[in-house]
Amino acid sequence: MITGQGTTPATDLRTDCTADTDGRLTFTFTLRTPSATGCLLLRLRPEKGQPEKVLHALDLEPAADGRPCAVLEPEPALAEGRWDVYLVPEPGAPRQRLRPGLRDLRTLVEGHLRERPSPVAVRVPYVTRDGYLALRAWLRTAHAEVEGVHVTDRSMTVRARLHGATLGEAPAVLLRVRRGGGTERTVVPVAEKDGRGFSFTVDYGELAGDAGPGSRVWDLFVRVDGETSVRIGRLLDDVADRRDIFVLPAAVIGGAVVRPHYTVDNDLSVRADRT
Repeated sequence: MITGQGTTPATDLRTDCTADTDGRLTFTFTLRTPSATGCLLLRLRPEKGQPEKVLHALDLEPAADGRPCAVLEPEPALAEGRWDVYLVPEPGAPRQRLRPGLRDLRTLVEGHLRERPSPVAVRVPYVTRDGYLALRAWLRTAHAEVEGVHVTDRSMTVRARLHGATLGEAPAVLLRVRRGGGTERTVVPVAEKDGRGFSFTVDYGELAGDAGPGSRVWDLFVRVDGETSVRIGRLLDDVADRRDIFVLPAAVIGGAVVRPHYTVDNDLSVRADRT
């Protein structure tokens, strides 16, 4: 399938998107306009100033009601990043950016309840700030899914579960300062019998006492064996960007403001600010 290189001006062409329990995504057009020779095009959004490098085309086929649809199967997994969604009406035609119709993501809401093998592949449809349909994809060898965060004025306690890996004999939670020259704190987690679930408590005083003027961001990992560290975050539901949605309370410790937060990639971190 040859896909067009240009992009037509913005339109109101829409597609519904439905997720099933196996990770399959079905895109169904709200109108019967696309040609059977066209395709749905997914483009991995490049870094700013960089050319696009990864495209994934899906053939159109008729749905049960006769509308054109395209199916993104669970495999092969999409590379981690943000994927823009386009229609190429026919071979060689300019691509058209798509707006969202109905998004049925109910099967994703309790995605953390299903055990995920390695590699852990996640795709969440979402609406961009300018109103277009896109996919947020994660692809990781293993992942530690946050299942709960309890915050007090002195600490936070996190419950999490591993997917794609199990805890070894001497697991540890690691807090690493981002761009901090190797600064690290270690917390011993409480492991469940199945070797996947665990919990741990972070004492804010240890982070605040180590904070000089300015800000420090501590990224959280769990070490599952002597060498492998797995990032802790929350990916396995229907929320593509939780940073501004799940806002955790801050605490003031020793003159520093300490706040746990989710990053732009939905990973869990802790920020300590001292003036």
